[in-house]
Amino acid sequence: MSKNSSNIMALVPKTSNKRETVCIFGTGDFGRALGHKLIQSGYPVVFGSRSPWPSSLIPKDAEVLSHAEAAQKAAIIIIAIQRQHYDFLASLEETLHGKVLVDISNNLKINQYPESNAKYLAQLVPSARVVKAFNTVSAWALQSGTLDASRQVFVCGDDTEAKQMVMDIVRALGLTPLDQGSLLAAREIENYPLQLFPMWKLPIFLSLGLTAFFFFYCLVRDVIYPCVYENKDYSFYLAISIPNRICPIMALVLLALVYLPGVLAAIIQLYRGTKYSRFPDWLDRWMLCRKQLGLVALAFASLHAIYTLVIPIRYYVRWTVEDRTISQALNNKTTPFDNTNGWLSDSYLALGILGFFLFVLLGITSLPSVSNNVNWREFRFVQSKLGYLTLILCTAHTLVYGGKRFLSPSSYRWYLPNAYMLSLIIPCVVLVVKFVLILPCLDKQLTRIRQGWERNPQYSEQSNYIINKSAV
Repeated sequence: MSKNSSNIMALVPKTSNKRETVCIFGTGDFGRALGHKLIQSGYPVVFGSRSPWPSSLIPKDAEVLSHAEAAQKAAIIIIAIQRQHYDFLASLEETLHGKVLVDISNNLKINQYPESNAKYLAQLVPSARVVKAFNTVSAWALQSGTLDASRQVFVCGDDTEAKQMVMDIVRALGLTPLDQGSLLAAREIENYPLQLFPMWKLPIFLSLGLTAFFFFYCLVRDVIYPCVYENKDYSFYLAISIPNRICPIMALVLLALVYLPGVLAAIIQLYRGTKYSRFPDWLDRWMLCRKQLGLVALAFASLHAIYTLVIPIRYYVRWTVEDRTISQALNNKTTPFDNTNGWLSDSYLALGILGFFLFVLLGITSLPSVSNNVNWREFRFVQSKLGYLTLILCTAHTLVYGGKRFLSPSSYRWYLPNAYMLSLIIPCVVLVVKFVLILPCLDKQLTRIRQGWERNPQYSEQSNYIINKSAV
């Protein structure tokens, strides 16, 4: 009986459901949206304003007072005003002594000021405990409730207790707090909302550059050349044919570029004989955006699949089939079935289907909602082993498509090979080098290096010294 009673008592909350009053300085869009969300979560809210009188825009359950009066009613004060209006806070230092000031401001451009806004606030009111938070959440998301895309809230501050108080509020609002450390991290947190797809810049610019190159390359070979030498107008190729050549080329090249930096990193580690030496900056940036490169490659592969499905309904294809059929009927001639070509055609399609299936599997596994549900070994197996298998299948798909045309002189117009021949260069290099690296004599040494063995420990120390010296 006593045991059951203790279990029941353990389920009873020790703290009251009553929440502490939160003060918000500022009645702008974000201040009002945050105040409304706090009231919904059970927090009493008081606004501090230059114009302390009721307004239809202010949540009806909130109180509006002057800044000094509002600050006296709460231990946590959210500063929902821009940095250029912080100066008046210095006159309230006595009132704000020991209070938790939550800086939620952002700037108009990256590194706009010498110090972060939160650090500037801490300098203005040194007796207060400043915490940076909520700057990555938009007023629209708070008002509409669509917080799926911005549920994470970065929090940083020098006072551990103050940070914990702010993180409790974040959780009460249904958000996820992420502790980023001391107030020194505020500068990076303030720059975060101003970054436009930071990990996507290299993949997007690279994709645009390669797409433009292959577009003009195919335009010269497939449109301009026939127009000059054969007096034929193939300008309609610009709508379907050329895009359907560019998409698989881009998918294959970008997929190879996903695995090329890993191969280069392995070569560098073998050469240096250690893993304790930094890679070059360009290789580090390349490796960080491999996921984005793979997703862009998957987008091109998906477009290729869609373009391929519409080929039978194209007017040019239907006209070609009808013309050939009529020609055979008039000449009373039929083309016998070639079993070799049948095998090549089916093999080409089968390799493409399997490659695309694994391509989609790689893309799905890279999504956070999926990758969070698999362990590291499973994730590495899919992204590495199945990834290389995908690259092999897609490369074989292109090789079988080329067939005998690699050696056909008619395939070279103005001495330019077909675009798909160019697309095979990087994938073949990656696969050949990877095959060499998995040879037992090299694989064993590379495994030892990645487990911490060093061929020459002095080399890593010297290289790190050089890197640190150059950084200084």
